[in-house]
Amino acid sequence: MSEQPYSGPDDPRVTALPVGEFAFPGPLRDQLVAAVLSGAKTSTTGLLADYEHAGDPLPRVGVRSAVIDSDGRVVAVTETTDVRVVPLAGVDLRHALDEGEGYATVAEWRSGHERFWHSDQMRAALGDQGFTVDDSTPVVLERFRLVADLR
Repeated sequence: MSEQPYSGPDDPRVTALPVGEFAFPGPLRDQLVAAVLSGAKTSTTGLLADYEHAGDPLPRVGVRSAVIDSDGRVVAVTETTDVRVVPLAGVDLRHALDEGEGYATVAEWRSGHERFWHSDQMRAALGDQGFTVDDSTPVVLERFRLVADLR
């Protein structure tokens, strides 16, 4: 028996899901959400320190999330398919490419992510204005699949 498709963002099965957010509201989130919706983005990376500071649980395989855009509207449902915690130096090319941001190398991917992680906004979210990453910084690598486009 197959699962019934979601009827839209107000479907009770969607409203009961945890919220999935990419970056902070604004142009970067809009770009990332568009990549999720197009199928170009099937992985994402977070700082373990961010999960710990916020008191959020790590993603779990099989859990679905209601992805929101910069306006807080639910636009998609994703399902986590893999989670790994690795040192920053352990991020592989496949993961970097699957982030769907156009990076061609791990070095490009890392440079872009370091700009974000070292931003004033990220440092404020972590409560540490001097926060910096290095090769040993633990990162959370999440793979997911797009379950429903709810636009």
